[in-house]
Amino acid sequence: MNRKEAKRILSQTLGQFRSRSYAELVQMINVEPVVEDRIGPGGRKYQIEIQIFWDDKTGGDIRVMGSVDDGGLRAFIPLAADFIKSPADEFIGE
Repeated sequence: MNRKEAKRILSQTLGQFRSRSYAELVQMINVEPVVEDRIGPGGRKYQIEIQIFWDDKTGGDIRVMGSVDDGGLRAFIPLAADFIKSPADEFIGE
């Protein structure tokens, strides 16, 4: 897996979720994970999975976690990244 390419694809995908409001993200909690296939610039196919859940307690911060792999051995240990958004639409820990 091309780590640089995979990180870029994951960052772009998480960026789409970062731009959503807290209220929009709340609507996505307890829904099946978002799973997408993307083709990287080098032609390799990557699978991205995004999960959205309460970080600590219902009504509090929301964690959005993404992972990416190419279906090879990295499928067992995918690259991952996440962010946390507060009810005030602010990012936590950044």
